[in-house]
Amino acid sequence: MAINIETALKEAMTSIEGAIGAALVDYTSGMALGTVGGGKDLDLTVAAAGNTDVVRAKVRTMEMLGLQEEIEDILITLGTQYHLIRLLTGRNGKGMFLYLALDRSRANLAMARHQLKTIEGGLEV
Repeated sequence: MAINIETALKEAMTSIEGAIGAALVDYTSGMALGTVGGGKDLDLTVAAAGNTDVVRAKVRTMEMLGLQEEIEDILITLGTQYHLIRLLTGRNGKGMFLYLALDRSRANLAMARHQLKTIEGGLEV
């Protein structure tokens, strides 16, 4: 079943334990195509732009190394949060990633990765 951006992000926030913010980001432009959650301590538009640089750097590095692999996700571990970046692999999702910020004390990282993959599978961009 295909779901739209807003529905996918809301599903991430409600179905993933510890989620504090989610966004769908176009890393060719750095623009957030949709956001949910966040707040004064987590500006998702700033996070979208900043994480675009992370994704671009990793893609460039893989090209320089000649690695013929797809990036599934990138994890950034902070003292109190996990930041998970999942690159979209579907034909409609090229150049985009799902960004999820999690409260580290409440999140199950393995389950969050699994759920984000499931949400990506149903996302229609």
